[in-house]
Amino acid sequence: MRSLILFAAAPLALALASHAMAQQTLPSAAPSTAQVGGQAPGYFRFFVGRFEVTALLDGTHPFPSDKVAVGATEDQVAATLKDDFLPLRYEGMINAFLVNMDGRLVLIDTGAGNLYGKDGGGLKRAIAAAGYTPDQVDDVFITHLHEDHAGGLVLDGQPVFSKAIIHIPRKEADFWLDNRNQATVNDLLKPFFPAVQKVVLPYQQSGRVKLFDEGAALVPGLTPIAAPGHTPGHTVYLLQDGGQSLLFWGDTVHMAPVQFPDPNVAIRYDWNVPMAVAAREKLIAQAASEKWLVAGAHISFPGVGHIRRTGADRFEWVPLNYTLNRTQP
Repeated sequence: MRSLILFAAAPLALALASHAMAQQTLPSAAPSTAQVGGQAPGYFRFFVGRFEVTALLDGTHPFPSDKVAVGATEDQVAATLKDDFLPLRYEGMINAFLVNMDGRLVLIDTGAGNLYGKDGGGLKRAIAAAGYTPDQVDDVFITHLHEDHAGGLVLDGQPVFSKAIIHIPRKEADFWLDNRNQATVNDLLKPFFPAVQKVVLPYQQSGRVKLFDEGAALVPGLTPIAAPGHTPGHTVYLLQDGGQSLLFWGDTVHMAPVQFPDPNVAIRYDWNVPMAVAAREKLIAQAASEKWLVAGAHISFPGVGHIRRTGADRFEWVPLNYTLNRTQP
């Protein structure tokens, strides 16, 4: 029996010895392929009725939630973000949205362009990746005149949209295009005045800026809704067709993990905090009740989803499911 055990163990011992010898003699493999890095141009396509909607990623930026939250302490914000596996200074989105409305190409906001440096300015590339060109855009609707929503009107010193009419809420234009109003805002908002005036100017000079009043009729299927607070003329747009609804709500929410469970939390970039909170509470509750699809400028790309009520004044974000097929939201 002992000889049988030795006989059976011999091949195993030989294999182990050969393996050890190979490890000693073979050189360690050096990496042959460098990491590429970067991301693909961001676009995400879906439909609202017969309208084709394309979410576009202009870029990202480090969002200093620990410095801008109003109505919550730094520790409270940190704890809420930690539950979503995010640090205090996480990467914020800059989203815009392109809508093909029976051949009329409509863009909601333009991103930041060069105004946020290398972290913005990707809108033009995203439009091309999505199969369009900026020259095809017929109308640009601005939710409000902050750098990261109107800055993309100009890129590298040149107007991006060669034929588009730029639609701006009149109250918004009256405020940000008048330097006398700089005295009424905090230091965070003062730089927005020269920045947005510079990118709007080429379109003013070519006669392609059109101001509209609250409740004005715009493009059939797209309705403006005044939602002041974040800015004096902050406006959201409701897209409807075939029984489907999508709300482009601009800066109603900046910190999704924080402001959905507690809509009372505001940010220092709000022009009027109580008004901004009231507008957010109303739109969140209405979107949840009506089961509207929502498109957010600063919600993790593509920034499209539904809102679910989880308590009396608490809500949560439900991202739209990814699809390769034409399905309705």
